[in-house]
Amino acid sequence: MTVFSKIVAGEIPCYKVAEDKDFLAFLDINPLAKGHTLVIPKKEVDYIFDLDTETYTGLMAFARRVAKALKRAIDCQRVGVAVLGMEVPHTHVHLIPLQKESDMNFSNPKKEFSSDEMLAIADQISSQVSD
Repeated sequence: MTVFSKIVAGEIPCYKVAEDKDFLAFLDINPLAKGHTLVIPKKEVDYIFDLDTETYTGLMAFARRVAKALKRAIDCQRVGVAVLGMEVPHTHVHLIPLQKESDMNFSNPKKEFSSDEMLAIADQISSQVSD
């Protein structure tokens, strides 16, 4: 069971941004930018291209909804999208607010926010999620 499956099961807390019956979006705890969000299927599958078609298209549609909310909530030029999947063997989509392309470099130093700041950021994004 991955750390993300433990988050889905409620065994590990997260800063939840959005959720439906199949997908969950929450703030990355090692963010590259304010509002850096992870979007996952609740079903644990290691590699994104091993997802069945319905789950894959559902994940992308859910990520799109979250990205639009993120863009409304956080001052940024764009919301970048990355799927790396090397660090946790559970499909996850990174949504990263960008001012410039180099903001998406995963070698950049990670940002640090207090728990209260993370809660406020999650609430700010969550309030902008719509259907």
